[in-house]
Amino acid sequence: MSPDRGRRGTTGKDGGGRAAGPVAARRALLFFGLGFVVLFVIVAIAEGIGEPSVPSGDVVFVEGVSADLGEVTKAELDHAIELASSEEQKAPKPGTPKYEEVQETALNSLLESIWLQGLAAEEGIQATDKEIAKERKKLEEESFQSKAELNEFLKESGYTDADVDERVRVQIYSTKLQAALKEKAPKPTKSEIENYYEAAKATQFTQKPARDVRLILNKSKKKAEEGLAAVSKDNSAKSWSKAAKKYSEDPTTKSSGGLRKAVQEGSLEEPLDEDVFATPEGQVEGPVKVPQGYYVFEVVNVTPESVQELKAVESQIESTLAQRLEQEYFTEYVGTFSATWTGRTLCAPDYVTERCSNYESSGHPSTAPGGCYEADPKGGRPEACPAPVSQLVPALPGSVSPLEPKGKPLAQRPRPLGETGEGGEQGAAGTPEEGGVPPGEEAPPGEEAPPVEEAPPGEAPPEEAPPEEAPSE
Repeated sequence: MSPDRGRRGTTGKDGGGRAAGPVAARRALLFFGLGFVVLFVIVAIAEGIGEPSVPSGDVVFVEGVSADLGEVTKAELDHAIELASSEEQKAPKPGTPKYEEVQETALNSLLESIWLQGLAAEEGIQATDKEIAKERKKLEEESFQSKAELNEFLKESGYTDADVDERVRVQIYSTKLQAALKEKAPKPTKSEIENYYEAAKATQFTQKPARDVRLILNKSKKKAEEGLAAVSKDNSAKSWSKAAKKYSEDPTTKSSGGLRKAVQEGSLEEPLDEDVFATPEGQVEGPVKVPQGYYVFEVVNVTPESVQELKAVESQIESTLAQRLEQEYFTEYVGTFSATWTGRTLCAPDYVTERCSNYESSGHPSTAPGGCYEADPKGGRPEACPAPVSQLVPALPGSVSPLEPKGKPLAQRPRPLGETGEGGEQGAAGTPEEGGVPPGEEAPPGEEAPPVEEAPPGEAPPEEAPPEEAPSE
């Protein structure tokens, strides 16, 4: 938001004060493609909110920033709506659902800009005129062929020089805040790196044993035996090359002397795979029957299993863990930032959104259709209604590890009668309303389960009689 936001003349080609023509839409997307990197890496701590109010004639008041930044006038909002709708061929008519949508988008953009600039001021982050000029020149050179093309974009889209400078300033703030937060994020410890290495050693840092193998494949057992005889007499590379061209029907190795390099255990058909990894180097074997035909083979080189030492992969692990910690740190800051600045933002009655402190939530998800919460919705209950209770997804027992700190999700659901879970648990037998047997109590064949005795109101439930002790002899 520029210092004179909303107080400038912005007329397009049609004289109506808004953008017209495809150039505006195309160039707006290109020029401002980097957008606001605003809400995903920032935080501020609120210090007492008091009882602010929206000044007369304004639509929004944000506490904790300068008046020229925190007081949004109707004219400023109208200008933001003009910019937000500059990609439309026709501006939405006030009072229509489309206009309300564009107005909320524009207001949210204004708030994001105010919040970010307010946070930058609190953090002591600045964007000098020299930095703004340098970044603006870079963007103009990347997005426009000439100064004339830039001027055409500004004229058609409704953006002013002040708008452009503000977008550039906000982008500089965002970049600097990201760098500052990255420095504040916790760094992986030596023990965390070692734990990760031990957990990932077998899967990520171990090279399984492999073998270079020469192969002849033929659907005919007789042809395969002829190939076997040829290479058994002379198992040189030259002999294999000649035999593979004559007898092999494998197109991938026929022209390379039958050679397949770095074959890992488990990658070949059975029983060929077992035979290959049980045969000594230099020994010709076959024919081995597989679904495709008959194989003749020779192991020509064996590469044993190898494990990378911690020193060789330490920097790689450290980088992986650092990214994870940064993401967790940023995610935590997102919620703090949004909650803090929402609490500082007060909106006039006709302009209240979810980012205003005086927004009254229904408690229902904003994306859920309204009919989901009506007793008798017109047209019936919508299909896309969310669950009435948020579903918690705990981790599958034993799945939490240094590789997966949150583990694998274990979906919770009732099990139908007779279904067995992963651990062998039996599903619920039913509910009392359905005639089911309460847990731990089985009805004799042909009889109903006894009713569960309930205590009268205000009285403790009856205690079960202790089991009779066997008489001592």
